[in-house]
Amino acid sequence: MRDTSRSLIAHFLDHLRNGRRLSHHTIENYQRDLSRLLGFCEREQISDWPELTVSMARRYVAEIHRTGASGVSIRRYLSSGRSFYRYLLSQGEVDANPFVGVPAPKATRRLPNALSAEQAEAVVSLEPGSNEIAIRDRAIFELMYSSGLRLQELISLDVTDIDRVDGLVRVTGKGAKTRVVPVGSKALEALTAWLPVRNEWLRPGETALFVSRRGARLGPRSVQQRLSYWAARQLPGTPVHPHMLRHSFASHMLESSADLRAVQELLGHSDISTTQIYTHVDFQHLAKVYDSAHPRARRRPERKTKTGKSG
Repeated sequence: MRDTSRSLIAHFLDHLRNGRRLSHHTIENYQRDLSRLLGFCEREQISDWPELTVSMARRYVAEIHRTGASGVSIRRYLSSGRSFYRYLLSQGEVDANPFVGVPAPKATRRLPNALSAEQAEAVVSLEPGSNEIAIRDRAIFELMYSSGLRLQELISLDVTDIDRVDGLVRVTGKGAKTRVVPVGSKALEALTAWLPVRNEWLRPGETALFVSRRGARLGPRSVQQRLSYWAARQLPGTPVHPHMLRHSFASHMLESSADLRAVQELLGHSDISTTQIYTHVDFQHLAKVYDSAHPRARRRPERKTKTGKSG
């Protein structure tokens, strides 16, 4: 590919960063996806973006499929390609979007793993005592479970995003969209215990709500490691990752309220179909309760006649 063609990817990423204000994580995904597309074009000796045709785009998808990529991954690659070409169209660099004519494979949606209410309580209900790391960790886990936060949303929080008087947290989610979510009493209690520790650790100019001992904003890997550490002690034999606390929040809210629209708002889902996946989790729970509790649901053993045959 020509240098000018390569630079268009950089311009597109700048557009996502500054124009659409997408998160750093999302932009990294676009960059990785478009690097793969660029490699394909170079192998196919495509020298400029207008040369990529619909049939070539189909061949690109087939190549990805042969590597064993899942339907979800292939859909993401297609989405990245379509978005990039929409940008090129807007800039007058191409006359058509070759990815528009490429069908995306159906993606089978796996049900998210959620903890039971008892398991979630076991994970977040730490007894930190005077252990400052544990005080911070408890505040992190309580807030994630209380408000259904994504990991990236949690580590992006500044101390000014918490309103302890009204029990609210201002969250910046995907696409730089902001929502305000309630914070439960247990999480507020844990945050109240954490803030004096935070002030002792804080380096000058740092605004993050959660920081390391060095006073810098906590990274995602650190939160994952701390949750794994505590889950192994609080809930042995059950692997727990940060997103499970969000899944658990969603499924427990639906079990209690059945208000899908409210849960959609709390989670920050732009499409309610994303929220609806939790209704399947809830249905599985209800089905188990029904099977065990309803007198007409339980299968009774067949009665035997005196001859030993079923009657």
